[in-house]
Amino acid sequence: MSNVKIDSLKDPQIMARFNRWANERLFEVIVGLDDATYRKDSGAFFGSIHATLNHLLVVDRVWTSRILGEYHGIESLDQILHDDLTTLTAARRAMDEHLILLVDRLSVGLDGGLGKEVLYRTLKGGEKHASPAHHIFLTLFNHQTHHRGQIHCLLTQAGIKDLPALDVIVFIRELAGD
Repeated sequence: MSNVKIDSLKDPQIMARFNRWANERLFEVIVGLDDATYRKDSGAFFGSIHATLNHLLVVDRVWTSRILGEYHGIESLDQILHDDLTTLTAARRAMDEHLILLVDRLSVGLDGGLGKEVLYRTLKGGEKHASPAHHIFLTLFNHQTHHRGQIHCLLTQAGIKDLPALDVIVFIRELAGD
């Protein structure tokens, strides 16, 4: 998996790597879907697997941009950033690497560290809020897990067999070499 020792990582670093691992496992299944199944509105919060994957990327862009103090360019939580699976997959991989690098930088105290107070406005209404970066990462990784669970359910409903385990403990065992 990597040369990183699990004991040397802080929890946000573990979760950033778990996030990438879980997304890779899920995308390995998704790339084998026919387009109709991939785009079918199956009643999930964002409808389809396609829309849910885009939503995850949207939210990651919003939060990482807020942490970095950059403009994210997102207009809505259901915005479709990539209409085809190939570019969406590449964007997901790039975002997962970006998340790992950002968490690693903050974990060693760079750019204000994990305790850095992040000021932001909500997309709807523009209310002002402030949260430490480590709380934002908790929110972001929990959000990913929530929607990956929905996608896992949609894949089950579509008749996909032998779906991969996406549990943190499975990832930790793999990372530790067990």
